[in-house]
Amino acid sequence: MARKLLWASLALAPITLFVEFALHPSDVLLFVLASLSLVPLAWLIGEATEQAAHHTGPGIGGFLNATFGNAPELIIALFAVAEMKFEVVRGSLTGSVVGNLLLVLGFSLLFGGRGQVDRESSFTSLGLVALAVLVLLIPSIPGWTGDPERHSLAVLSLPVSIVLLVVYVAVTWYSLRRHRTLHAGQTVEAEAEAWSLKRAVVVLAAATVVTALIAEALVASIETFADKAGLTEFFVAAVIVAIVGNAAEHGGAVVVAYRGNVRLAAEIALASSAQVAVFLIPAVAVLAWAIEPLALSFRPVELVVVGAATIIAAALLANGRTSRLDGMVLIAAYGAAAVAFFVAGDR
Repeated sequence: MARKLLWASLALAPITLFVEFALHPSDVLLFVLASLSLVPLAWLIGEATEQAAHHTGPGIGGFLNATFGNAPELIIALFAVAEMKFEVVRGSLTGSVVGNLLLVLGFSLLFGGRGQVDRESSFTSLGLVALAVLVLLIPSIPGWTGDPERHSLAVLSLPVSIVLLVVYVAVTWYSLRRHRTLHAGQTVEAEAEAWSLKRAVVVLAAATVVTALIAEALVASIETFADKAGLTEFFVAAVIVAIVGNAAEHGGAVVVAYRGNVRLAAEIALASSAQVAVFLIPAVAVLAWAIEPLALSFRPVELVVVGAATIIAAALLANGRTSRLDGMVLIAAYGAAAVAFFVAGDR
């Protein structure tokens, strides 16, 4: 049922583009339509990536997942860079990390109930997020005084980004070897309805192009939407845009947990948070140099919230077991994080 709904809702993308170019709607309506359109597009990109991975093996499959699985967030961030909305860029990225650690994991545990997690894999992901917070202090602390967008901070952010990307590659390589060893000798049944590689690549390319068009509309309308809604651009980016960019993945993790596979759901949530922290954030900073240098000068509230979310998740998963109460605690913590983002306002 959920898949049928997602397939049907793909019609929102052409409707949004038609409304934007033919009817010239208000920015508020455009933001809402673009946000709704990104949800099925994000799911389609994930679906096409997964189908392509059936033909490429785990190594290239993992690379495809990292590259295109985060495509909506990456595209939104780069368009925001082009619009010089640097607070939106950083807010959407930190909001994505926090959303995965608290909201997605929280709902997964709430719907999944009692279960067990892979402690080594879970704490590897949490360790990567913690490492990212510490490393990002390097360009962030100087940005707490003076101009946070100054060129020297953008230059300082470049080696920081490269270090995080190297760490990501090394840990991904180790994780792939570990999972291959763990599942050695196991046979995986081929899916009867698996797409051909050509179809998967074509769908992936088309969905990414349409996502870029929708993301441009979203970024262009965010300022007016925030003003009309009485919200700051930072809050809209850190909460609304971050949730929209991950909505399909979020829903997938919760469905997996509801079906009884809490272990996999937790893996999705935690791996996604780590992927954003040590892959997407530095990737955006590096790619931004082709448009406009981006300083990774995160605000104290962003780093504190990400750090606190990491500690809370680690404390709840320390014994390797999960419960519905753990899920409720994580969801409540996300509520507190959203309040913190709201109170912080724009810089």
